Amino acid sequence: MILALDVLPEQSLRDVVDILVRFVEAAGALVIFLGALLAAVRFVVAGLRTRNAEVFVPVRLGLGRFLELGLEFQLASDVLRTAIAPSFREIGQLAAVAAIRTALNYFLGREIREEREQLALERRGAAPDPTSTGAAAAAASSEKTTPAASPPSRS
Repeated sequence: MILALDVLPEQSLRDVVDILVRFVEAAGALVIFLGALLAAVRFVVAGLRTRNAEVFVPVRLGLGRFLELGLEFQLASDVLRTAIAPSFREIGQLAAVAAIRTALNYFLGREIREEREQLALERRGAAPDPTSTGAAAAAASSEKTTPAASPPSRS
């Protein structure tokens, strides 16, 4: 039985993975660049049409989605880079980079979700409560728009 290691020496495997890493990094950079370019165009068009700041929220949400996807590509390239016989130093670097990028993705995703919820509330005509987020904001706004039942009066 021929093992994969016998067919493809470690250095050759490293060279192939290095090429793949470069492609994945380039894809991530391209996604981020295209998202920024699209957001810039949408920003200018929206700015020329109206001076209302609310029209820029969808532009921010779109850019956020591109950033999130680009960061995922960058994280994938880091994982690929350490796939072939990583040293403890490389594993530590990957863990640090992965933690930072994962945190960025988490907070970016949370901001996008909150902006969408706020837009949905505004479209329904309910003003969002700035102290609440997510389902709590929806519940709080529905409580504000529904009159509370008053207790029966004793006469």
